[in-house]
Amino acid sequence: MTSQDPIELFTYQYSGHCHRVEWFLNILKLPYRKIDVNLRAGEQKTPEFLQKNPFGQVPVIKDGSQFIGDSNAILVYLAQRYAPEWIPASPEKAADLQRCFSVSAGLVAYGPAHARAIKLFSRPDNWEVAQARSHQFFKQLDQHLQQNLFLLGSEFSLADIANYAYILLAPEGDVQLAAYPNIVAWLRRLETTTGFISMPSFSPA
Repeated sequence: MTSQDPIELFTYQYSGHCHRVEWFLNILKLPYRKIDVNLRAGEQKTPEFLQKNPFGQVPVIKDGSQFIGDSNAILVYLAQRYAPEWIPASPEKAADLQRCFSVSAGLVAYGPAHARAIKLFSRPDNWEVAQARSHQFFKQLDQHLQQNLFLLGSEFSLADIANYAYILLAPEGDVQLAAYPNIVAWLRRLETTTGFISMPSFSPA
């Protein structure tokens, strides 16, 4: 199934959440149009944007008349509507995928993504705590990837797409990856997949 009109993607170029949606759109070869949202100016909190997403967050997509927010929810929506083969058929694999979504919204969000936000965007929080969370998680992930090519085993999946960007960008939060060779190899492996698009490093305006 293909979209009649380009999907509108409301995005911010330095957001890993937005990157995962754009990457999947690119993989699916769906036509889309990017609309940049000026987060620094608070554009995501304006009444007009809040009609699209009451939580005032990017990414949001508009597909036809439908607005969908939350990056992982958007991945599921796009897969269910346009490429259901990306949704695991077995209950066990579906549960594994959901667990990886929870990791991206939990361990990754409050570890490397949070450390990055503190360093780059002056978030008022404890960087040492975010750093410690990151390394604790990375030790577990590196062990997992010693035995698995991808997060769900031998096949590239939505789980990898959901977790890639903020792990890649951990050094921007002064959380280094040198001690985790299996994670680094996994990142390089993802970057060779068909449809991959790069995640830009942060550049202050």
